[in-house]
Amino acid sequence: MLDTLEAELPGSEPLWLFGYGSLIWKPEIDHVEERVAVARGWHRSFCMKMTRWRGTREQPGLMMALDRGGQCKGVAFRLGDADRRQQLDKVLRREVTLKPTSYHPRLLNLSSDGGTLRALAFVINRKGTTYAGPLEEKEVVERLATSCGHWGSGADYLYNTVKNLEQRGIHDSHLWRLQHLVAERIAASDS
Repeated sequence: MLDTLEAELPGSEPLWLFGYGSLIWKPEIDHVEERVAVARGWHRSFCMKMTRWRGTREQPGLMMALDRGGQCKGVAFRLGDADRRQQLDKVLRREVTLKPTSYHPRLLNLSSDGGTLRALAFVINRKGTTYAGPLEEKEVVERLATSCGHWGSGADYLYNTVKNLEQRGIHDSHLWRLQHLVAERIAASDS
C-alpha cells in the first residue's frame, strides 16, 4: 500500500496529513508545520466500531472517522521532505491496521488561513466490517461512556480530542455536547 500511495502523491508538492481526532493529540509522526484547516464534504463521526484499543468484544467502543457530508475543522500537519516515505509508512502502520481496512486513504482539498492545500486523510470504508453506520446520539453516548480497551476509554478519547481541538482554537459544539452527555452518563452510573 505504501508504494501505491506514494505513487499517487505528487512528489513536487509538500505532503500534508489531515488530523480530525487522535492524530491531533497523538500524531506519532515528525512534522515541520501545522495549520488549522477545514475539509468540506466530510465530517467527523463516531462511526467506527472498535473491539480492540478502546473497546472489547463484550463492550465495543467507537472511534471517529471522516464520513461523507458536512465539513470538518481539524489540523493539517506538513511532513518533512527528507524523510517523507518513512513518515508516510508510520502513518499507514498506525491508521491501516485491520484487514480489510477500516479506512480509505484519500487526498482532500483543505482550506486554511495559509491558503488551499491538499492533504492525505483517512476516510471511513463504508463497506468495511468496522463501519457502524450513522448511530443515534444515545447509542454513541452509551458506548463512549461504557467502553474501555487497552488504549483507554471512549470517554478519554472524546475528552482528549475536545481538549486538543480547543487548544488550537477549534470549538466543535457537537463534541462538546457529546462530552457533556457522556459525563452525565458516567456520573449516573457512579451514583
